[in-house]
Amino acid sequence: MAANQGERTRRRLSTEERREQLLAVGARLFSESPYDDVWIERVAEIAGVSRGLLYHYFPNKRDFFAAVVERESGRMLRMTAAVPGVPVREQLAAGLDTFLEYVESHAHGFRAFHRADAAGDQVVRKVYQQALAAQERQILAALAADPEFGAGFEARPETTLAVRGWLAFITAVCLEWLRGSELSREQVRDLCARALLGVLGVRGV
Repeated sequence: MAANQGERTRRRLSTEERREQLLAVGARLFSESPYDDVWIERVAEIAGVSRGLLYHYFPNKRDFFAAVVERESGRMLRMTAAVPGVPVREQLAAGLDTFLEYVESHAHGFRAFHRADAAGDQVVRKVYQQALAAQERQILAALAADPEFGAGFEARPETTLAVRGWLAFITAVCLEWLRGSELSREQVRDLCARALLGVLGVRGV
């Protein structure tokens, strides 16, 4: 009797809470396996919902994966957003610390986000590329607002290319770090900070 009452009084998840639960499960599964090897039925099973309910939130697997990628991109952008009025050089170490803490704490989501580029589906790859473009714009905007670099600095073709290359660099570094590199978080942070300042043609932190 008590067990039945517990079932009846258990709080139902809101629409947003259920969606977040499904995306969290998806981030884990997509980080562990290639896109084609993840079955939507497995997502529903782990989340404890019917396949029909999952399809109520996401019409198909492609849309589900795209939503996982967008979720992880949004989290990274919010956590690494620049602080207005504070020079980029001063924010760099702290921003990378926050980013690397996220990478470590949400390794599944980070891997899932970057696994999107290998997905054969062009729609999914487009979502991934848009997410990277948003990261690029965020960095360029921070550089433009910093008197050390100044407005117009971010508009130079070499700056855009440098930032784009740096994003690819830190992605490769972080994925390798998650595989069990001997480097500490502080060492990875300093490596990434030096790399950004190096590609921008300025001296170290």
